[in-house]
Amino acid sequence: MYVIGINGSPRKHGNTATLLEHSLKGAESEGATTELVHLYDLEYTGCTSCFACKTLGGKSYGRCAVKDGLTSLLKKIEQDADAIILGSPIYFGTDTGMMRSFLERLMFPYLTYTLPHGTLFPRKILTGFIYTMNIPENLVKEYGYTLHFATNENVLAGLFGHSEHLCAYDTYQFKDYSKVLCTMFDAKKKAERKKTVFPRDCKKAFFMGIRFAQKNPV
Repeated sequence: MYVIGINGSPRKHGNTATLLEHSLKGAESEGATTELVHLYDLEYTGCTSCFACKTLGGKSYGRCAVKDGLTSLLKKIEQDADAIILGSPIYFGTDTGMMRSFLERLMFPYLTYTLPHGTLFPRKILTGFIYTMNIPENLVKEYGYTLHFATNENVLAGLFGHSEHLCAYDTYQFKDYSKVLCTMFDAKKKAERKKTVFPRDCKKAFFMGIRFAQKNPV
């Protein structure tokens, strides 16, 4: 079992990366081999709309033709990974730009323009998504986040066979809230959540990794 964690946050030691690390530790506890990739370490673009991946008989049919910092990762996912666990903070209601560009490159080559849609991905793997965000859980639907989560999950499941997600709400963002103009947040309550709630989120991520390694998704 080979599980790849993909960090779409610019922070290597922030909330998202921490949760991904716990998910991979969970997979490792079941004997899986794991790897954590930081997208902000790579140089790449989003989809260039060249349609080489859609051209019948072309050498890149069903594969992304762009050669850059994502090429080896995309190949590794297709050929070797048994599961991938994605992670991203929510910026303005969606994934980070780096994660969004990665998802374009990951998903579009396998999506067939047919009714119903099909997939060219050669096998089934497990996919999971870990989201971190500043807002509390009771505002997620009001802000339209649930639609975004569902869209990602539906596309990933359709292309790769399974997808699920985990959310960490109302996370602790700054090292020192007194140095930032952020009157909408209660620094003491944020610190308390970091102390009491975030460890529970880490456990949930850990158990996601265990289930993925066991090939026993929810």
